Amino acid sequence: MAYEPSAPPSSEHASVLAAGRAGTGGVLAAMCTCLVLVVASVSALNLAMPDLAIDLSASTTSLTWIADAYTVALAAFVLPIGALGDRIGRRNVLVGGTIVFAVGSIAAGLVHSTDPLIGWRAVMGIGAAMIMPGTLSTITAAFPADRRDRGVAVWSGFAAAGAIIGLLAAGFLLRQWSWRSIFITSAVVALLGGLLAVLLAPNTRDEDQRPLDHAGAWTSAVAIGGLVYGIIEGSEAGWTSGRVVAGLAVAVAALVLYAVLGFRNSHPLLDPRLFGIRGFRAGAITILVQFMAVFGFFFVGLQYLQLILGYSPLESAVALIPIAVVVLPTSVLTPKLSRRVGIKTVMGVGLLLLAAGMFALSFLEADSGYWLFFGGLIISGLGVGMTSAVGTAVIVGSLRAEQQGVASAMNDATREVGSAVGIALMGSVFTSHYKSALPTLQGLPPQAAHAVESSAAAGIHVAGLVGQQGPALEAVVKSAFISGLSHSLVAVTIIVAVAGVGALLFAPHEQTPPE
Repeated sequence: MAYEPSAPPSSEHASVLAAGRAGTGGVLAAMCTCLVLVVASVSALNLAMPDLAIDLSASTTSLTWIADAYTVALAAFVLPIGALGDRIGRRNVLVGGTIVFAVGSIAAGLVHSTDPLIGWRAVMGIGAAMIMPGTLSTITAAFPADRRDRGVAVWSGFAAAGAIIGLLAAGFLLRQWSWRSIFITSAVVALLGGLLAVLLAPNTRDEDQRPLDHAGAWTSAVAIGGLVYGIIEGSEAGWTSGRVVAGLAVAVAALVLYAVLGFRNSHPLLDPRLFGIRGFRAGAITILVQFMAVFGFFFVGLQYLQLILGYSPLESAVALIPIAVVVLPTSVLTPKLSRRVGIKTVMGVGLLLLAAGMFALSFLEADSGYWLFFGGLIISGLGVGMTSAVGTAVIVGSLRAEQQGVASAMNDATREVGSAVGIALMGSVFTSHYKSALPTLQGLPPQAAHAVESSAAAGIHVAGLVGQQGPALEAVVKSAFISGLSHSLVAVTIIVAVAGVGALLFAPHEQTPPE
């Protein structure tokens, strides 16, 4: 499982160790702070979705875009910006990203409608794309070979648990202030992360300067954007709508064009041939599917805790702590486990555990209470801990020392594409089944009926305003919500289970040294 470079340590590696400033511990602290900022910003706003639905009159589709604008921008730009960091210095790009992130966060906290909020969330995503690649590649460059596995495992643990850290912070903020406080706090943490990077981390770069792949950057961004657009808009406009079909067709065409150009380019952004490496391919699929399930679940699961169980934002965040308690130690222990039983076993079993947890959660009802939710979290957390660490380590270990920027960017890209697709997919399935499960809303004013159809949060809010009709309307909204929740969880269960079986059949048993 351990990654061993195929050549003696590079001059870059030696200089990093010499200029380590606070040593590898300081590097790890700085990079994990920046990592948690990026990951937490994917999840934290999910806790404020009910408030946003009411405060900004946001429909479920608008809420999905508010959540996904960040992840789409991050996923679309992380590869080209990662390549830029390899050329001009990863810390330089990371610090610039913290400034862009802070500006986007402050502006997002000042908006009064959904469209500008979506736009500023995209700006935050671009800042996150500047931050994210440098975190892992700096760790892999700064750590000696015999300690690199542990550094990657700690990074993976914080990548998985960062979502819960963000939710807890958001819960505390929402207890005292409005959703705007989440953005202001994110700006402060971004500037703190940039300062720590300047003080504690070396500025690493790839000494082999290669031309940037501009065509690859644009085609990959269009492919990701078109895919997510088609999935999100499908639930609103219908899957046969012209703009939905066009979005998905553009995504497929851009992906094919990226592959064709990549095979012809001597220095592609991400060489399509890398997917011929079994470990690299298996690691990428594992990370993508894991993040698709986790962040899709956060989008709908947090609304279950608040709208159905009546939890406050802070109580909802605390209710998710068990998954972090399981993920962190499991991530640290996974490298040792994979050496004993093999990569394919850890990957396959981890994904099947995640699928089992999602399937258990699909049985939630309006009166289920917390304990079924808790059981699904524990099973899912075991799966996440196993898949996150081994998936990242296999991607990193499949490539040579001078390719660690590509390895880090690929790891980041799969995480963020998975998050974006998961939110879009589960949000889309949820929305379509929520709407179809609602009866004809007779007796309600047109504006109130539209609010009920637009989101469950607005529906429950309306139920509190219509007098004697309120309890019956609330029951109808909650029943429709459960229908959407269940179907979205079943959909992601099937995808994760198929990936788990594929890992058991096709993933490598052990790490193959890079050529």
